[in-house]
Amino acid sequence: MNNILSLLIFLPLILSIPIIFFRKEKETLIKSYALIISFIPLAIAVYLFFAYDPANPDYQFVEKVKWIEITNTFYFLGIDGISMLLILMSTFMFPLSILASWTGIKTNIKQFYFLLLLLDVSLIGVFASLDLVLFYIFWEFILLPMYFIIGIWGSEDRIYATVKFFIYTMFGSLLMLVGIIWLSFLCLPFTGEFTTDLTILTQFAFQIPADKQIYLFILFTLSFLIKVPLFPFHTWLPDAHVQAPTAGSVILAAVLLKMGTYGLIRFSLPLFPAAFVKLTPYIATLAVIGIVYGALLSIVQKDIKKLVAYSSVSHLGFVVLGIFAVTDVALQGSVIQMINHGLSTGALFMIVGVLYERRHTKKIADFGGIMKVMPVFSVIFMIVIFSSIGLPGLNGFVGEFLILLGSFYSPNLGTNLYAIISTSAVILAAVYLLWMFQRVMLGPIDKDENKNLTDLSKKEIISFVPILIFIVWIGVHPNTFLSKTETSVNKIVNNFQASKSKLGLDKSTENKLTESR
Repeated sequence: MNNILSLLIFLPLILSIPIIFFRKEKETLIKSYALIISFIPLAIAVYLFFAYDPANPDYQFVEKVKWIEITNTFYFLGIDGISMLLILMSTFMFPLSILASWTGIKTNIKQFYFLLLLLDVSLIGVFASLDLVLFYIFWEFILLPMYFIIGIWGSEDRIYATVKFFIYTMFGSLLMLVGIIWLSFLCLPFTGEFTTDLTILTQFAFQIPADKQIYLFILFTLSFLIKVPLFPFHTWLPDAHVQAPTAGSVILAAVLLKMGTYGLIRFSLPLFPAAFVKLTPYIATLAVIGIVYGALLSIVQKDIKKLVAYSSVSHLGFVVLGIFAVTDVALQGSVIQMINHGLSTGALFMIVGVLYERRHTKKIADFGGIMKVMPVFSVIFMIVIFSSIGLPGLNGFVGEFLILLGSFYSPNLGTNLYAIISTSAVILAAVYLLWMFQRVMLGPIDKDENKNLTDLSKKEIISFVPILIFIVWIGVHPNTFLSKTETSVNKIVNNFQASKSKLGLDKSTENKLTESR
């Protein structure tokens, strides 16, 4: 158990290799083997969830071994409540993605499932890494399996979408690499040696002069905002989602986008407090624009998948706003909303996949009256829609409520206008999601192709049930998960406040809030 995080990362990687040597004719065997392997990291993540001590704010299950002697770089793994939940989310969604793609993938099957398992391994590495170089390696490695998943098994414009995705994210990654090197050099006078150890850099980085902090903050944060993606860096996302196969869209929405928001919490917030305070008005403004803009674009979409993609821009704008509010309540809301968005939007993409497999179209106008022939599917679709809207009693409400509450009187935001304007998107979400549901599911069946559609199979129902359970569970009893992250969030906020106090930044932000009131 001293190496449980390494086990979590590398055991599925080793066990996925035999897939490459399976005969391609053995499709059921390949899929079944991939499904079984995907349950291994999930089982370990569930163990971590129960073994994790929420009262301890320090990183747990730590593994630290000198890796690159000359640069003082470590193979350094560890998790807190935030990364633990995101690892659990990652491992939870992969078996469901395999089930969702069971009949949809018909070519190069063993390569597809190998790359999918490789993606799982890479994502766990991102959330568990505590050395900046190790984090960067896992961050970059994720590009490879996702590039091929979209580029080989995507729709007709997949090459354009995957190249755009690769260029955007690679550009951001290179900026972060420059930032990692520069940060380590600037911390040399404080640390006494070149190091990429996050826990050491966090203790000293706030002492870097404010002007240099701003440049470093931009290098790191721009990379994270592209991955979120935040307006105006979002244009790669709709193309990637529309062209990706169902499993690719599910993982992209449920987990990959959270790499950006996780990076903001783990790196941008603790490392550069002076720059964080200085640039908060600009990032918060972009977040609010993204919240409203994404919702408005969703309303006018004619493609169901593109509508869900733009809704992600809106929903993740809430997460970014909560992070930059830097209050216990708002940051807790952002963390739980990452999980909520993964569940709800992941399920929406699975729903689109079900429709596409039956009709081979994603156009809203090609449907209508589906509820009459797919009643079980309709009920699941409706619950997921209500979850994404933020209906009280379901998971989406908890995250949005905490974010708006914590942002309303945030000293770092300095005004409650951000929260007030953002609430309009809650209404807009009801507009575009309920209107889409009405056009797809209700009314007469006026197209012959829709009259003979089959309802969900047992395998498809099994893939949705776990998500529905957690949609209700988080909505009714969110403390199951909030209690795991509370101490970690409090530590981040307290350290941020302490850094602000040492830098003399407290008074100015409090004055701004007083003036706004």
